[in-house]
Amino acid sequence: MTYPASPDILFGQLFTDVQLGHVFPDSKTFVDCTPRIAPVAILAQYETQKTELGFDLIAFVHAHFELPEQVGIGPSHGGPSHGDYVSDTTISTTEHINRLWDRLTRPADVAQEHSSRVPLPHPYVVPGGRFREIFYWDSYFTMLGLKEVGRVDLIRDMVDNFAYLIDTVGFIPNGNRTYFLSRSQPPFFALMVELLAEIDGREVLVKYLPQLQKEWEFWIESIGKDQDGYEYIKRHVPIANGNGLTTYWDELHTARPESYRQEIELLDEANRLDIVPEQMFNHIRVACESGWDFSSRWFADGKTLATIQAGKICPVDLNCLLYGLEKTLQKAYFEVGQTKLSTEFESAAFNRKGFILDQCWNVKTAFFHDFSFNEQFNCNHTEALTLAGAFPLFFNLATPEQATHVHERLKADFLQASGWVTTLNQTGQQWDWPNGWAPLQWIVYKGLMNYGFTETAREGRDRWLALNDKVFKATGKMMEKYNVVDETLTTGGGEYPNQDGFGWTNGVYLALSADRKLEQQS
Repeated sequence: MTYPASPDILFGQLFTDVQLGHVFPDSKTFVDCTPRIAPVAILAQYETQKTELGFDLIAFVHAHFELPEQVGIGPSHGGPSHGDYVSDTTISTTEHINRLWDRLTRPADVAQEHSSRVPLPHPYVVPGGRFREIFYWDSYFTMLGLKEVGRVDLIRDMVDNFAYLIDTVGFIPNGNRTYFLSRSQPPFFALMVELLAEIDGREVLVKYLPQLQKEWEFWIESIGKDQDGYEYIKRHVPIANGNGLTTYWDELHTARPESYRQEIELLDEANRLDIVPEQMFNHIRVACESGWDFSSRWFADGKTLATIQAGKICPVDLNCLLYGLEKTLQKAYFEVGQTKLSTEFESAAFNRKGFILDQCWNVKTAFFHDFSFNEQFNCNHTEALTLAGAFPLFFNLATPEQATHVHERLKADFLQASGWVTTLNQTGQQWDWPNGWAPLQWIVYKGLMNYGFTETAREGRDRWLALNDKVFKATGKMMEKYNVVDETLTTGGGEYPNQDGFGWTNGVYLALSADRKLEQQS
């Protein structure tokens, strides 16, 4: 299927002028606008009018584009609001979330010519705020909550949407926008299918087997060719006698359209540090595929965004997710009686597990790390200690001894007053100290529970839920991220303000609350 070009390509100089001219406070607003007439006609009028005396760029944009909605933000009517919805802080957090599901749900898309939205055939839940499209890895954590409230219809619809994207695009993009079509996000599709199989039965594994296979092929593709026919390494890092692990990747080396102004503003720092801009832009894009945009986890100097080296880092969490995908494929092929393929994926998962335990375990720190690699594929552990190190526990692939060490480190360094902090490095980036994020609260909680560290797991869970409750009572909102170190301070960092809504926070809150309720009943 052919989709329109990304807005930066469609609108050329107009795009640049709008983004650098601060027409909108958020660079994402313009790329989500829908042109009222054909882009070529808009550009022709722009070229004619822009040199005229008194030309008003803001007025031109508003005349020629339909502005996007802001999901979860609107007139207050005297209180906290979500669009025209006024939050009632006298009700419970759970009831508030359940009232919001319909507010965050979008119907099946009607294709709009020249829009950046990639239309989806079924309804879906958006995160909220500036995120007015489906996002890949957010959706799994949103589904956890949908399961708890019996909204299986939406889970099925969203899984079907992702299967549709795999079939039509070839993979699941970061989100259903044309400017996301060069990258994916952490591969949670297998976990979504497993979640639905828990509800509808193992035949779900068979139904989505073709898409699971395509998803795996996308992530393990090792060689690509540029426009001149030269080969380059994509997501496969060949180590250990030709086998290897997987990294994130993006084929483009330009500033992202949805964050264009912020990335162009990095050029002065890149030049000062003698960093090639195109390489910096590519590493930024790669980090966006990881979902951790941005974190010192990816920075060569541990503090400066311009030094980002995400494309030269092999992430432990990504490879754990692919281990999970390979285990799901093993089960799915067994279900259809293809024992040879089932055995092959069992072997692939076994080998990947071995590589993770061998390459990502740091004896000195007794923790799981990412590792960096150079052009010769010589590998070294990165210094960053992050919650990505809990993924081997979530997937039950760490040894009991390793899990014990990880638990000790998590409890001593990462557990804060209001939950699990993402990293131990304070840089001002949103995926660093002092911020905590709902998806990682879930990963750590389930990982610790898998190995019997129930007391610590429940302590982290309860602190996080208490923080969510407190912020809701104070603001009427569920937030994208939280300050877990000092609950008296709001969270921040990154390239946009903290967003409310919020899909994955809602889902994880309900899932953790359900687990706590079961514990109290037992």
